[in-house]
Amino acid sequence: MNGRAEVTRLKQRLDSTFQRINNISPDLELQSDFARYLCILVSGYLEKAVVALVLEHARQNGSPSLQRFVEQHTRRFTNANSQRLLTFLGNFNPDWRRALESFLIDELKDAVDSVVNLRNTIAHGESVGITYHRVADYYERVQRVVDRIADLCAPP
Repeated sequence: MNGRAEVTRLKQRLDSTFQRINNISPDLELQSDFARYLCILVSGYLEKAVVALVLEHARQNGSPSLQRFVEQHTRRFTNANSQRLLTFLGNFNPDWRRALESFLIDELKDAVDSVVNLRNTIAHGESVGITYHRVADYYERVQRVVDRIADLCAPP
């Protein structure tokens, strides 16, 4: 499966999970619990989408040995905050870093960094106040970042 197709598959799965909020009772505490879960999924989606896209780039442009190298090194790509994204993509192509850096400003940068920070806080058992609507907003912005990364490293 190519990178864009994998990103579409991941997005559809996450979209389905977001839609299930409508089946949850109006219990605000339960919705808050679900929002924390969604936050973790959005962060994971960002990581998996970026990896799928750079692997597609390696498949399209590199030898089998380069592809294996990229596969091995992308397995360790976690905590994809804005700085790590810039560094990671800049290691492939400095132009990608510059393009993403000029795109990843204000609310887009905030969404990426917030989702990763919240995920880490949640994973370490800390309490966070996150709503479904805030996570949905972050997800929409993260999706814009994923789309931009796709345009950079795995153009159609």
